[in-house]
Amino acid sequence: MYDLLPPTAAFGAAPHPCATGHIADLVEHINDLPDAEASALLATLPAERAVELFDSPELNRAGGLLLSLPAPAATALLAGMSADRAADVLRLLGRDTQATLLRPLEPEPAGALKRLLAWPEHSAGSLMTTEFVSLPSTVTVAEALAHIRAVERTRETIYALYLLDPRSQALVRTISLRRLIMGEPGDRVLDLALPRPPVTVSAETDRTDVARLFARHDLLAVPVVDARGHVLGIVTVDDVIDAIVDQGTEDTHRFGGMEAVDKPYLRIGFGEMLRKRAGWLCVLFLSEMLTASAMQHFEAELEKAIVLTLFIPLIMSSGGNSGSQATSLLIRALALGQVKLGDWWRVALRELPTGLALGAILGVLGMGRIALWQQLGIYDYGEHWVLVALTVGLGLIGIVLFGSMAGSMLPFLLKRVGFDPASASAPFVATLVDVTGLVIYFSVALAVLRGTLL
Repeated sequence: MYDLLPPTAAFGAAPHPCATGHIADLVEHINDLPDAEASALLATLPAERAVELFDSPELNRAGGLLLSLPAPAATALLAGMSADRAADVLRLLGRDTQATLLRPLEPEPAGALKRLLAWPEHSAGSLMTTEFVSLPSTVTVAEALAHIRAVERTRETIYALYLLDPRSQALVRTISLRRLIMGEPGDRVLDLALPRPPVTVSAETDRTDVARLFARHDLLAVPVVDARGHVLGIVTVDDVIDAIVDQGTEDTHRFGGMEAVDKPYLRIGFGEMLRKRAGWLCVLFLSEMLTASAMQHFEAELEKAIVLTLFIPLIMSSGGNSGSQATSLLIRALALGQVKLGDWWRVALRELPTGLALGAILGVLGMGRIALWQQLGIYDYGEHWVLVALTVGLGLIGIVLFGSMAGSMLPFLLKRVGFDPASASAPFVATLVDVTGLVIYFSVALAVLRGTLL
């Protein structure tokens, strides 16, 4: 943290009661206030409290609140925030606004923020902070502890320390604070570090891969290095958790058949709500028109055997449900790295018997229902009711099998062409299976009922 804010400085003269207490409560309170009241409350906070507030990722409208402050206060606030969080807030603003806010800053913090803003969104570089503890690999425990005491207030974390080669400045080892304090004052820190290469990532590494690395190695922080081994920054576990939450929110929205929304539901404007939802709905609606085309193609068969129309909703929903199940499983497996792009054929070999078995189960239930209704006199399916039941049963097997295969392969296809697998939304899969399901259903009906009802 760049300590440009004096400890007793304040944005206003009459601090609000929320100026003390848990920061999480203050964040929640400000998030619930209208824009004007939130800005007014922010102006009453002491400088250190305002920095603490903006350092919280849970604060909504951070960019707008920053712009509501006078220019000197906004600049001082940016200087006092942790570098990675300040960069996150600046990303919410336009480039011209970013330049205006960065211009008054001193060269060191301004340069650090510009470097962080230059990395692609959702990369390790965009998540990292430049505020970490690095030491020459030749220092002793006493020297390392003295350095930590001197810089502790300006570092995001001191629990992971990075030992650099004195000549090349390349990363040599990583050591935890716990392991450091176990040594004697005169011990060399390098001798206490575990004798293995440190776990690192490049600045271009996707945030999903960074999260997997944290889970695999139980890390609190991971250094981001360049091609020469120089430490550019570190990604801490709290930033990874925030990134996972954001990614999960985006995937949930996409899987529900809409564009991702980065605002709380009640703060999404009417126009933005329409933009986020109307596009996907129109695409799905146009796709569903193919269903009408399929039914028109089998119009003659429908006229001869009206009884077949009774089971169209059953057939379509079963295929869509099986496809959505498979898609959900595979999107999750791809996200966690449980399957790779090259495993598509193994997934297909698993889904083939699974789809057949699931289809058979539903087919037996469907045939049993028709038989039961016929025998109990609840509904008369006609003299060829056995063939109608067979048509429904075989149709369900084919449709559920197709739904399982299509739902499991679509995420692989999207990933292969460079799209997010989460774009294989449940409504999209259901629409695809609906159209194909009708074709399968009526094709089975033509084969089974030819010469009787058809």
